[in-house]
Amino acid sequence: MTQIPMTLFGAEKLRTELKYLKTIRRPKIIADIADAREHGDLKENGEYHAAREQQGFCEGRIQEIESKLSNAQIIDVTKMPNTGRVIFGSTVSVLNLKNQETATYRIVGDDEADFKKNLISINSPMARALIKKKQNDVAAVKTPSGDIDYEILKIEYL
Repeated sequence: MTQIPMTLFGAEKLRTELKYLKTIRRPKIIADIADAREHGDLKENGEYHAAREQQGFCEGRIQEIESKLSNAQIIDVTKMPNTGRVIFGSTVSVLNLKNQETATYRIVGDDEADFKKNLISINSPMARALIKKKQNDVAAVKTPSGDIDYEILKIEYL
């Protein structure tokens, strides 16, 4: 199976969610099922069916997280030599040469991406344009409305 790149932060976030699901959520659902069973006929017991549905979602998410973690190639960018180039996990400050706005993005794995938090997927057009570039380089990002040039202001391995 192919290894999926993931930052150390992303792996820790998944481990925290997995621990919560296994130690808090799963036992609560089991208790809810037991409680609903005590209410009698299971065919017409909405609480029971809802709890069983929640159990399915919970178990599915546990399997999904365990699979992602077992196939993850966890990259700790802070332990990598700073070559001055944009790499997976690096934090990049850029200047949009079209509107003169600056932004800072961190390049992360697909599962960690959250544009609202400036976490962009390694597979996004922005990240693909930035990868391997150096400070002061200009990266052309392909967008639906045409190419936008970004000047790389700063590269950090945080």
